Amino acid sequence: MKKKKFVTTILLLSVLAFGAAMIGPIMSNVEVPAYKILKKEQNIEIRQYPPLIIAEVKTAGSRQASISDGFRILADFIFGNNEGENRLSINGPITQQEGIKIAMTAPVQQEKTDAEWATSFIMPSKFSIDTIPNPINDRIKIIQIPSKRYAVITFSGRSTEENLTKHTNELGKYMNGSSYSKVGNAKYAFYNPPWTLPFLRRNEVQFELTE
Repeated sequence: MKKKKFVTTILLLSVLAFGAAMIGPIMSNVEVPAYKILKKEQNIEIRQYPPLIIAEVKTAGSRQASISDGFRILADFIFGNNEGENRLSINGPITQQEGIKIAMTAPVQQEKTDAEWATSFIMPSKFSIDTIPNPINDRIKIIQIPSKRYAVITFSGRSTEENLTKHTNELGKYMNGSSYSKVGNAKYAFYNPPWTLPFLRRNEVQFELTE
């Protein structure tokens, strides 16, 4: 019995070690915005973000259902369902449009806007507003975001309502005791694929700051 328990423990530790070893390559292969940290207090940061281009879609329903629907629509766009490039046909002057696959980035963002949820992907930095492929789905909006400051709290675990509410309240409490003022609603950011172990996940709540 003791031997079986020992073997089980070793296997569990091996799985956890493998997950910890793999999280680096998973995250390093995905581009994230190159923000500047202006101030840091434990798990809370004040960040300056550069101008960004996002692809955004708005969906109705619960938060979980909306991010699932939004992710599916945006994934279809970055996997090639876009206007892409015009190329000459081999038969002559007729042109064909070929969709461009856009690299996945992190994080996936979600924010409540009135009665809907806005889900967005940050576009790779190699694109400009003029070179990003146009979505075929007219529900997707390509938006240029100017440089902005955010107060951000980072935490692990699953993106449950309880976990998000807890850290939104914690960040709000920090804001109330500081000289910063926020703009709009909280924005959620999720960095990892769904198979990532909860304790290895990176989640964030962000508040945009007034200038």
